[in-house]
Amino acid sequence: MKRIFQLFVLYCMTTFALSAQEKSPYTLEDVIPGGANYFNLTPKNMPGLDWWGDVCVRADVEDIKTVDVKSGEETTLVTLEEVNDALKSKGLKPLYSLMSVSFPWAEQKKIYFRHDRYSVIYDFGSKDISLCTQFGKEKEPANPDFCPANSHTAYTIGNSLFVDGTQINPNETEEGVVYGQSVHRNEFGIMKGTFWSPKGTYLAFYRMDQSMVTDYPQVNTSTRIATLEPDKYPMAGMTSHKVTVGIYNVKTAKTVYLKAGDPTDRYFTNISWSPDEQSVYVIELNRNQNHAQLVRYNAASGEKEGVLYEEEHPKYVEPQHPIVFLPWDDTKFIYWSQRDGFHHLYLMDTKSSLYPEWQKGKDNETSFTKSIKTTPLTQGEWLVQDIVGFNPDKKEVIIASTEVSPLQTNIFAVNVKTGKRTPVGRTDGTHRAKLSASGKYLIDNFTSFEVAREISILPTNGKKGVTLLTATDPMREQFNLPEISIGTIKAADGTTDLYYRLIKPVNFDPNKKYPAIIYVYGGPHAQLIHNTRFYDARGWDLYMAQEGYVMLTVDSRGSDNRGLQFENCTFRHLGVEEMKDQVKGVEFLKSLSYVDGERIGVHGWSFGGFMTTNLMLTYPDIFKVGVAGGPVIDWKFYEVMYGERYMDTPQTNPEGYKGSDLKQKAGNLKGRLEIIIGGTDPTCVPQHSYTFLRACIDAGTHPDFFVYPEDGHNMVGRDRVHLHEHITRYFEDHLKKK
Repeated sequence: MKRIFQLFVLYCMTTFALSAQEKSPYTLEDVIPGGANYFNLTPKNMPGLDWWGDVCVRADVEDIKTVDVKSGEETTLVTLEEVNDALKSKGLKPLYSLMSVSFPWAEQKKIYFRHDRYSVIYDFGSKDISLCTQFGKEKEPANPDFCPANSHTAYTIGNSLFVDGTQINPNETEEGVVYGQSVHRNEFGIMKGTFWSPKGTYLAFYRMDQSMVTDYPQVNTSTRIATLEPDKYPMAGMTSHKVTVGIYNVKTAKTVYLKAGDPTDRYFTNISWSPDEQSVYVIELNRNQNHAQLVRYNAASGEKEGVLYEEEHPKYVEPQHPIVFLPWDDTKFIYWSQRDGFHHLYLMDTKSSLYPEWQKGKDNETSFTKSIKTTPLTQGEWLVQDIVGFNPDKKEVIIASTEVSPLQTNIFAVNVKTGKRTPVGRTDGTHRAKLSASGKYLIDNFTSFEVAREISILPTNGKKGVTLLTATDPMREQFNLPEISIGTIKAADGTTDLYYRLIKPVNFDPNKKYPAIIYVYGGPHAQLIHNTRFYDARGWDLYMAQEGYVMLTVDSRGSDNRGLQFENCTFRHLGVEEMKDQVKGVEFLKSLSYVDGERIGVHGWSFGGFMTTNLMLTYPDIFKVGVAGGPVIDWKFYEVMYGERYMDTPQTNPEGYKGSDLKQKAGNLKGRLEIIIGGTDPTCVPQHSYTFLRACIDAGTHPDFFVYPEDGHNMVGRDRVHLHEHITRYFEDHLKKK
């Protein structure tokens, strides 16, 4: 019997070894978005999951099904065939999928979708179709914003704004003026330009006058003779655009503008409405971005009614979220602030009076606030990332936060009266949640390093729900993957913990010496390591591990989700502290016996391209090879809002700008550096890289350069695969070989 058991074990071990050997290597087509096999290797998902009130629904190609919140059982609600029968009765083309429909009305048997240049409502109770908006045939509409309360759609064509075919702005063309679109270059959380009031009586919208802003001369080389297609691009320290906020009355077709005063050098952010539609709230900042005011305006007249909250900070104040009123109390709303050093929620009362508070922050910097009555809803050395919604019956706000770990997003129900927080669902990994109308249930899309994807319906009282999907990982099933680990090292300040992600080569041999590459970003609003699939490692990181590289990423000081002091220590001197932390990452690599300390490379994009170039020039004896994508070279060439927030203006911070100007270091280049850009990049304009090349020529150094004609700040589709083939070849040619 013992002999049989030994033979069985030997058989199993041999079979496992053969099975492992039979696994083919993965290619860039497998791991890069745009690759031929990329989507086949992503974990299974359940697209189309949504809420119809408190009823969970799943919209698929052929039908829409209800999903029982306790059992997960599905029942057909609407079919594509019946929708197409209704469309046919109106003389419209058939719909090919139901996956893009929505359920805006909790109490009505209706779905909404856009189709065949119409805004369409299908009543699946009466089987009838209603056509709400017919979009013009001449030009494709953009920025559609449908209002369930009145069934109107706001949209833009060119620089003009329309509501159901009625043009809101003057009929004459205003040179350089844009209506109904995002302003301030999408900073301050601004992602759109129209804002419907709760009952659909009014539409607030942005009007942006860019006529005074200098044109940046982008060039389209795809025409017979290259043509100019300029961008309005206000660079740091230069003249910026002027923004005003209009209020359009749907019934009268009249527009008033908020009487906010001279808009020069001011930012108007985070527009929101009072529940009764009588007031509009705007968070306004000065150009220095160190003084924010929450201002209330009368919606009918545009008159300024008062300042409800003020906040000042010696470095910057950065509002990212509009106020949110409590569904059960129209006099109270939630305001987001980093006033205690971390993004937290504060409950404010519209009926109280202003009073001042002096506070000393975690970085021993004094900030000043003046506010109506304020109650902290959340506190601690962690931050709130999102308000998912409310449970009015239990007087709770449902939030996503980093309370468990800076590497995770977890969901909590917060009692507004007591502040008690109840975790919803698992407390490991990263969660994205979609709340039902009553706030009693949520759809939880969960992932972690161990779980590729798990989708559940969970009650928000913290009790167990029903799991709809537990996906396996096709990458783990089909390929030999590298060992991925995370840990912490000390920052250059000697006290702050920094998270790192380390990827060892596939078929790792501890007796070998491997080249290493640091993948870097390092700037605000970005974090490269989370408790997700592969700890957020990108497909290219995995591919390079397969090619025999050690891959390291360090989230240095200056990056996201660690609080204000962690981020703003780089203020006025971008690149300095961040680079010191990346060098600590190099020291960690060199402490590993299997890393060849003479073959260390670095790669990053955008702010990461700035970091890559800066590291190659500042520490030329450490980094042998670098690939910098879309880099900032000189912060004087970057846009006003982002650049001045973190660097002030070139006029007020000349030393900081000089120290971060990489042209000044062009003569330091020793290793092999390649710059890659999109030919019409509207974010880090090509001037950055062109002037750097000129500086290198003048200094006698020799970087390499590659351009993706007509591409923007990032490459997409097949260009993205080509990009990573190109980056890989550069490291193979110059880092792998001794």
